[in-house]
Amino acid sequence: MKIIFASLLCLACLTLQAQYKNILIDDRQDGYGPCEPSIVVNPKNPKNIVAGSILNRVHVSKNGGKTWTTQTLASKTHGVFGDPCLLADKEGNVYYFHLSDPSGKGWANPSILDRIVCQKSTDEGKTWNDGAGIGQNGIKDQDKEWAATCPKTGNIYMTWTQFDIYGSKNIKDSTHILFSSSTDKGETWSLPARINQVGGDCIDDDKTVEGAVPCVGLNGEIYVAWAVNDKIYFDYSTDAGKTWQAQDIIATDNPEGWTIDIPNISRANGMPVTACDLSSSKHKGTVYINWSDQRNGKDDTDVWLVKSTNGGKEWTKPKRVNDDGAGKHQFFNWMAVDPTTGHIYIVFYDRRNYTDSQTDVWLATSTDGGETFKNEKISETPFKPNGLTFFGDYNNISAYKGIVRPIWTRLDGTKLSVWTAIINKK
Repeated sequence: MKIIFASLLCLACLTLQAQYKNILIDDRQDGYGPCEPSIVVNPKNPKNIVAGSILNRVHVSKNGGKTWTTQTLASKTHGVFGDPCLLADKEGNVYYFHLSDPSGKGWANPSILDRIVCQKSTDEGKTWNDGAGIGQNGIKDQDKEWAATCPKTGNIYMTWTQFDIYGSKNIKDSTHILFSSSTDKGETWSLPARINQVGGDCIDDDKTVEGAVPCVGLNGEIYVAWAVNDKIYFDYSTDAGKTWQAQDIIATDNPEGWTIDIPNISRANGMPVTACDLSSSKHKGTVYINWSDQRNGKDDTDVWLVKSTNGGKEWTKPKRVNDDGAGKHQFFNWMAVDPTTGHIYIVFYDRRNYTDSQTDVWLATSTDGGETFKNEKISETPFKPNGLTFFGDYNNISAYKGIVRPIWTRLDGTKLSVWTAIINKK
């Protein structure tokens, strides 16, 4: 009887830790292997899900993510060079933001990264226009863009980092956060405006300003946070980006900085993600910032959240999102807030179950405005990265009407692949 009881208990535990169906999106190894994925659930047709991965891949699903087709994104005028960011508006237009390579020669030509590019699809990701270039400024390099759309006006807002010279160690070279907007569905863009007061260096490390991710508030406010110098800064605009605050707001500390070392990962970061609750829940209008850092030690990377209920003027103390014990790594976080429910979903890599570099993918869910989180493993099997292959700088997640679609990179040996999980919440 003891043996039977123990077996039933183990079965119950496995049932509680039930797996979501994992779907391979792409594992082709031509050129750069797929990584740095971005994904969006189309609010006009939630069965249409569009994703992107480096350098120039478009992945389209017409059945909620169960099956996918992959094509190559091209722009004759601007070129395509990674850092995909996918966005969809309420009319069903899908936008693919990325870095530029106008010469087509990659790092062999200094024109690379000379602008940010926005390409649009009006047929759910089947075809794309040639795109609009944003932010071209002499030899300066434009990097790590992200965008958001305003549900009320349809305006699109984008922020990114401008490097005087990417990778320069010259103390005279600096980085800044730039902002641009489009009022005609991505066809044309405003002249870039610098929104940060505290600049950074160009080394692409802790003292570089990086990780600007904008979001839109209930009344069209624009919120954005970024990291530099062991702090996470925040700024906002209440007039569609025409003016910003006179001084950057320090939302929270970021001990040990945004660059982090993870065993067997070629490079890693904990850059912030900003989101706002646009639902009609009692938490509506709350602004959230999610990031990861090593304040608890080099062997203990954790995922964190702060929130503001007054438009970013004041922020809570950091709340730990992962609920395991101390001494394990959780890293490469990304957050989505379902605009119909206000529920928060944070996806991240997790090594809580291992003593080596085996890595799972976990999801943390909050239904109470970020006060508590339920953690669950969503990857079916772990992977063990080799630390030599470029692994990308981020994953992503999208949520709409309880349709939650995370996207992540696996590295099995030297083979890269991108995956999603079929997660449908009530």
